[in-house]
Amino acid sequence: MLVRDDGSIAGTIGGGCVEAEVWQAAREVMESEKPRTLSFDLNHDPKYDTGLVCGGTLDVFVEPVLPPALLYVFGAGHVAINLCQAAASAGFDVIVADDRSSYATRERFPAAREIHALDFEQATQQLDPNESSSIVIVTRGHRDDMRVLRWAVQTRARYVGMIGSKRKVIEIFKTLQKEGVPAHLFDRVYAPIGLDIGAITPEEIAVAITAELIAVRRHASAALPHMSWFKTAQNPSDESSASVHDASEDTVADVIEDNERQS
Repeated sequence: MLVRDDGSIAGTIGGGCVEAEVWQAAREVMESEKPRTLSFDLNHDPKYDTGLVCGGTLDVFVEPVLPPALLYVFGAGHVAINLCQAAASAGFDVIVADDRSSYATRERFPAAREIHALDFEQATQQLDPNESSSIVIVTRGHRDDMRVLRWAVQTRARYVGMIGSKRKVIEIFKTLQKEGVPAHLFDRVYAPIGLDIGAITPEEIAVAITAELIAVRRHASAALPHMSWFKTAQNPSDESSASVHDASEDTVADVIEDNERQS
């Protein structure tokens, strides 16, 4: 039996109360994206007695049919290259966009599903992330990061992450807020991006980002060490919140960003 997004059904498992409960479970599985097994005792529960069953037990496995997990990577530097490889290995379909045609190439991103060598404004006009998509912003400059973030927070993507030290993330946030971007749109932004695993090299940072992408995709319930200032700051609009950044973290992030800018 197939249960569609709109609740309609194709096929049947016999109708009645059992099918109704399976339909409800299927709706919940689509939301959580986690499979479930339902067990029914048709011998002792009178609500399943329709006169059309012969008793016994029935196990029903309900599994979500997931759309491709699209990952939009803005930037084509060292972190982007390693992220494309790591994320593709984890099952993401990667779409790369960069305004440098010599960088946004199939040779540099053999695992990418699509590659767009376009100005970031043009790229964002052509791309339309859905609710199961993720966006990672690792461009070579803060102005480009900000341009893409301005667009990204207004998309349907369930994950938006941006590279940068806490200090620079806060500066970008304040600038966009002054431009009129509502502060609540940043509640779902992961910036600085990735899980806090002590990553320093582009390869390690790519693993930290991919781990965070997987955690969001799989609705991880455990407490995770997110780097994101937006996930830890109590009042992002408070001027004093800038003091939350750690100097050593900023230094490491600045080194990585400098490498991205030079690549």
